[in-house]
Amino acid sequence: MTLEFTPAKKTKEIEEIYNYTIDAFSDSPDFNWTLDEIKKEVGEGWVLYGVKNEEGEVVAAAFSKYEDKSLLTKNTGLKINHQGAGYSHLIKEFFEKEAKSQKAKRIFHYCRIDNFRMYSLNESHGYKKTHRKLNDGQVVEWEKKLK
Repeated sequence: MTLEFTPAKKTKEIEEIYNYTIDAFSDSPDFNWTLDEIKKEVGEGWVLYGVKNEEGEVVAAAFSKYEDKSLLTKNTGLKINHQGAGYSHLIKEFFEKEAKSQKAKRIFHYCRIDNFRMYSLNESHGYKKTHRKLNDGQVVEWEKKLK
């Protein structure tokens, strides 16, 4: 099982990911999935990736941003018909490879305060929840220190 992470660099590519996944992610609890919000994130330095499975279907969207020797990360939930297939673990592995390639000292991952599936995933990958909260306390920060 593999995933392909394709960075969206042009407005057209951002719109393709948005249009392809709007039904799956419009009510994503971890991200306000609107075209304007996505463009804002990219404009603030976040790299948007369309996460595709072997059949070329976008199963999630992932974001990363290198800042102060750290890789900041977040992602949408998986499309419902792909949950439980191990894709979330592959997304975490991608973030870790990305962090190491950029010589980051740590990875921060952001998710909603009520996303307990992500809590379990983060813990299984060695992340520790910090005390920092964002977006009026709705988003929590997780940290993994790299060796």
